[in-house]
Amino acid sequence: VTPDGEYAVTASWDKTARVWRLADGKLVRTLEGHSACVTSVCVTPDGKHVVTGSEDRTARVWRLADGKLVRTLEGHSNSVTSVYVTPDGKHVVTGSEDRTARVWRLDDGAHVRTLEGH
Repeated sequence: VTPDGEYAVTASWDKTARVWRLADGKLVRTLEGHSACVTSVCVTPDGKHVVTGSEDRTARVWRLADGKLVRTLEGHSNSVTSVYVTPDGKHVVTGSEDRTARVWRLDDGAHVRTLEGH
């Protein structure tokens, strides 16, 4: 759900994420680009971007206003099962079935570090 409570974003087995307007339940846009089911979504604290994780081993950053794909975060060797954006909006953390979590910079997609052992 966006910080202003206007939209909800849902993950789907059909390889998409969907943006819904909560006031009337209307589908606003569909985010297409993953090659496998979308497992997780997170909206940035400023409400401008959505991050999705997928069984295709990637996370993707989308612009909420128009659904444009901003960047793809690649590096996991198995499904991305969780995505989280830090409260300051500077980093994305992805969790994967490869038993790692990765930290990325949101602004340029740079990989910051890998957390191993979970």
